[in-house]
Parts: sequence; structure tokens; C-alpha cells
Amino acid sequence: MLICYGDTIQHLDPIHKLADMSVTYNGTFPSNLIPGDASPEWLNKGDNAWQLIAATLVGMQSVPGLIILYGGAVKKKWAVNSAFMALYAFAMVLVCWVLWGYRLSFGDQLIPIWGKVNASVGQKYLLERAFLGLFPNATMVFFQFVFAAITLILIAGAVLGRMNFYAWMLFVPLWLTFSYTVGAFTIWSTTGWLATMGIIDYSGGYVIHLSSGVAGFTAAYWVGPRLTKDRERFPPNNIILMLAGAGLLWMGWTGFNGGDPYAASADASLAVLNTHVCAATSLLTWLILDVAFFKKASVIGAVQGMITGLVCITPAAGVVQGYSAIIMGMLSGSIPWFTMMVVHKKSELLQKVDDTMAVLHTHAIAGTLGGLLTGLFSEPHLCYLFYGVENKYMGFLPGLRHGTKQSVHYGVRQMGVQILGILFVIVVNIVMTSLVCLFVQLIVPLRMSDEDMEIGDEAAHGEEAYAIWGQGERLENSRYSNYNDIEVPSKAGGGSVELT
Repeated sequence: MLICYGDTIQHLDPIHKLADMSVTYNGTFPSNLIPGDASPEWLNKGDNAWQLIAATLVGMQSVPGLIILYGGAVKKKWAVNSAFMALYAFAMVLVCWVLWGYRLSFGDQLIPIWGKVNASVGQKYLLERAFLGLFPNATMVFFQFVFAAITLILIAGAVLGRMNFYAWMLFVPLWLTFSYTVGAFTIWSTTGWLATMGIIDYSGGYVIHLSSGVAGFTAAYWVGPRLTKDRERFPPNNIILMLAGAGLLWMGWTGFNGGDPYAASADASLAVLNTHVCAATSLLTWLILDVAFFKKASVIGAVQGMITGLVCITPAAGVVQGYSAIIMGMLSGSIPWFTMMVVHKKSELLQKVDDTMAVLHTHAIAGTLGGLLTGLFSEPHLCYLFYGVENKYMGFLPGLRHGTKQSVHYGVRQMGVQILGILFVIVVNIVMTSLVCLFVQLIVPLRMSDEDMEIGDEAAHGEEAYAIWGQGERLENSRYSNYNDIEVPSKAGGGSVELT
């Protein structure tokens, strides 16, 4: 890569470190490329613009993406509460992130799994060059914030329909501080323990998805279940709205995985294409299994398959070939389907935990699968393009294909590091999430009262999502009626409604 400074062209290596080679340039820069106070010599305007766009795309996955996905996917009486949990988390994470979260995750090392506490609000720091990439710290802080925010919002999916909102208000900053930052520093910081070992987590299969899946399931255990009748019947109040949120989630993944090379590079393009290929393959695989075994093409199932595909490809997006992305999509559309539709229904242990949005399967299982398949398929040349380091990163199958003793060693080692990372993330999130829940429980109840859960949004917030009644039930005796979607009125009469 060539970049011009003044009258000199200097060569940059794949990770943007200045090399020794330089040549003289005698031309004149266009006015928009002349370095100045607001555009220092190290700033690449194209990379900076793409990074801000990618961050915004990821932010839109949460606001409004998951807000309307959650709002449409739950029972009508929980639409406001579910959407509000996502909105609150997005706002709270941002404030915590700039005051202490970012530097705990990406700042100077305190211990090999955690950074030193410091704020990221001063102009001097924010305008300096980020630790990676050719853009300022302000851009990096914002980009990393949207990843932290969506992690908390994914956790919320496991506890929808019963968690005390005031407990959620305390849970968010505590979990961000004592769990998320540990995983982010360990795996993504350049001095983190697993990062220096050579773990491959391209865009958050470990830091975001495995973490949120394990933490969500753990939190669901401590919060307790929904009302029995809500667990038995929890119809989505608006599937079309849910699909709109799912669409934003899918398209937003362009920024999620495409932004992590920290450059508008060929590697970013490959990551984006692999992401969508894997997601589409996973959705189709899930759909085929639904039709084959349940004789119904379920749109909710298709959304689940889409999500598992996106999660699975995330740790590998820019370091695997296209055919590997297709294989990963087939596996992510089938293995989580099996764990959700077969294993979960037969396991008394899993059924004891009320995981509302099935984040254990869509994020923990799919994230684990993605981490393992990354260790299996990652290509050394693509890893070099991303990391700028030769021979340190190599998947097991490419190692076997190269056929040398050294390449096989690299491949085996990579699988070992990937497995170690999975175990680390699982242990940290079980322990820290449990401690956070136990602490919050000392201050406010984790679960709403049964009386408030009977009512839902009106009890929690004094607001309702729709000016209609009922919870989505249809008239049983009107199969061929034009009014088949009318909800069932209560047998009690008197204008009351039956909450089921």
C-alpha cells in the first residue's frame, strides 16, 4: 500500500506500519488530500469514513434492529418492556464505555486479561491515532462501543418477559465492567493473553456471541422463569415487525464483519461476502429441516437460521474461503437446529432454564461452532492479510494440506488455542454473570412479581404497545371467517380480557 506525505510516497505493510521504502513525489496534492490540523498525515479519510459507516450499521442492528425484533417477537403485553430493555442498554453502555469501559478493554495492560481504568473523553486522546488503523481514537471508541452495546442487548433476549427493569438497569453497567471488558481485552487487545497466543476471533464470535449466549443463559437461571402460561404459549405479537428487525440485523452485519480489518480493504470485502453467503446457507438449511421434520416452513425458524449463520461466520469472516463459508452455513443451520429442536426438548436440565429467545442455541452453540470451524478452515494467506503476521495463524485443514511437519503443528496449535478460548469465555461469563446477578439481587429483586407479570408493560412502565386487547389468540370456531385473526375475548364478559 502506498501513501503520500508531503513530497514523499511511503510504503505501508498490511497492518499499516511504515516500511523503509520511500520514493520522491513531485506532483501536487488535491486540496482535499493536503494534511492539516483536522486531517493529520497519518489519517486515511477513506478508512475513517468506512469505519464510521460500519459502526453506524452495527449500531442500527441494535437501534432500531433488535428493538423492533424483540418488540415484535414477544407476547403483546411485553412489547414495550422488551424494546425498552434494548434501548436502555444501548444508552447506558455508551456512557460507561467512554468513562471507563473502552480503556479497560483496549487501554494499557493492568493484567493479561484486563486493562487499566481510564476515561476516553478528552480531546487530546480522542484525536490521537488509534492503536490500529489509520483513523483517530474517537472513531475506534465509537466502533467498539456498538459491539459492546449489542452484546448486552443479546443477553436481554434470554430474560425477556419477567426480569425486573430496575434490576436490568443495574445489571447492564456491572456486567459490561466486570465481564465484557475482560473478554474484549483478553482476545482483542494487542497485549491480551489469548490475543498474544494467536486466537482467531475476526469480529466477535467469542467476545460477543459466545459471551452473550453463556451470560444470557446464566442470567436466565438466576432471574427465574416466566409465568407458566407464558412459557407454554408466547405468540409473537407482530411477525412482520420482527422480520423488519431481522432484516436490519442481517444487513447491519455488513458493518459488523466488514469493519474489523479497520480499513476499506480487499479483506473487508471478502468478510462481507462470506458473511452473507453463510447466513443465506444457514437460513435455507434450517428451513429445509423444518419442512422435512415438521411439515411447515416456519418464518420464525428461518430467522433463527439466519442468526446462527451470522454468528457462526463472525469469528472467521475474513480468514476463510467461500466454500468454507458455505460449509459453515450448512453446519450452523443444522447443529443449533438439532440442539434447539431435539436436545433442548428432551433435556430436563435445559428446560429448567427459561431462555426466552433461545440465545443458548443461537449465540452460545453457534458461536462455539464458529470458533471451532475457524480453527479448522482459516487460511494462512488470509490470516496474513488480516493480522500482518506470517505463519502464526493457520487452520488445521490448511495445515494438513500444506503437508509439512511445521504446518501440521501450526494447525493443531490453532485448534488448541481456539478451544482454550471457548473454555475461557464460558468460565468467565458463568462466574461473572452469577456474581453480578447475586449482587443485584441484594438491592432489588431480579424477577418481577407474579401479579406484575400477569399485566406486563402496563405494570412495568405504565404504557402499552397497541391500543387493542388480548394476547394474539384467534377465534377457534372461525376457521374460514374473514375475521379469523380476531383475538379471543374473555369468557368472563364485561369487557375484560383473558391473559394466557
